Amino acid sequence: MFRCAACGAFNRVREPRPSGAPECGRCHKALDLSGAPQEVDGEGLDRAVLGSPVPILLDLWAPWCAPCRVAGPILDEVGRAKAGQLLVLKLNTEQHPRPASALGVQGIPTFIVFSGGREVARRSGVLPRPEMERWVSSATAGPSGTGATA
Repeated sequence: MFRCAACGAFNRVREPRPSGAPECGRCHKALDLSGAPQEVDGEGLDRAVLGSPVPILLDLWAPWCAPCRVAGPILDEVGRAKAGQLLVLKLNTEQHPRPASALGVQGIPTFIVFSGGREVARRSGVLPRPEMERWVSSATAGPSGTGATA
């Protein structure tokens, strides 16, 4: 399942993937199947959390934050490795302070995993890729597949 970066719609892409460039079923813009993190604002985050059929890993960050910049490539690798199975979103807390405040974020980088429309895990601070992958996997593999708080 892939989220259109242009309109936020979720799109199912069959396996094996069809040849050519896939496009969003709603807005018909090119659909990115790479799994790369997508920037989101508060409204887009709310829609994604409530509508995503796959777990979401949210990165709350700011451009001036050195640890946030270190985490960026790690999240990119995790997102690309789990393309279609995990949606990685990035919320710039400097540009969008309200959603970060509503989530109770007190420090960055903070990572939140959402599954089934609710928060299932939260961590602050940079994690090496293997640890990030283990944390996300354990958060999304809780009872009934809904995740467990870590």
